[in-house]
Amino acid sequence: MDALLGTFEISVIVWISCAAGVYLVLQDRTIGIRPVELALGAAVVLLAILPIAPVSWLAVTALSLYIIKTADVSSSRRGSFILLATAVPMFWSRLLFQFFAEPILRIDASLVGWLLRTHRTGDIVEFADGSGVLVILPACSSLANVSLAILCWVTLSQLVSHKKSAYDLFWSLMACFSVVAVNVTRISFMGLSQWHYSMFHSPWGDAVANTTILSLMIGFCALGVRRELFPRI
Repeated sequence: MDALLGTFEISVIVWISCAAGVYLVLQDRTIGIRPVELALGAAVVLLAILPIAPVSWLAVTALSLYIIKTADVSSSRRGSFILLATAVPMFWSRLLFQFFAEPILRIDASLVGWLLRTHRTGDIVEFADGSGVLVILPACSSLANVSLAILCWVTLSQLVSHKKSAYDLFWSLMACFSVVAVNVTRISFMGLSQWHYSMFHSPWGDAVANTTILSLMIGFCALGVRRELFPRI
């Protein structure tokens, strides 16, 4: 029950995106399956049922790219773009983090140290009151939230068949910057003192931060596709 309520430690954005992607792909009513598609589908199913998450997301990536390249139906391509974007926070951003963890964490630490006006060494920042140090761990990185913001933008834009605009980059970047700002601000509050750390590094603090991030993420993305989205409400 705890796992269910916690969405199995997977962001609700990922679950919604998976559902949206599959829904769009299934809108394709084309009759007939080519042998190569049957073989590819069987391979993907085999890889997906393996208890190895990275392999499953590699399979999703391969299948999505194939559909994007070969599908003639718009809904299938749009759904595949969403599924491909879903693999980013679930696999590709994590793989990227394995190679570039140190510089990524140092960016977060630098921003926190700048806000607190305290000394920073690598990914370690001194508390504002001098009572200790704050270590920026991988779980605290802004990278995961940025990848979710990108996924949110792709999902909304593809779901409503958004027409490309000169402002798309602006709204998607606003979604990314907003989640980084919230994450860095929260960590900075933790670094004020031991009391602040206990207050903000808690289930309550997690809930407030995650709700704020989710709201900003969806809000900026919705503004970016408002021409197509609002008529549907």
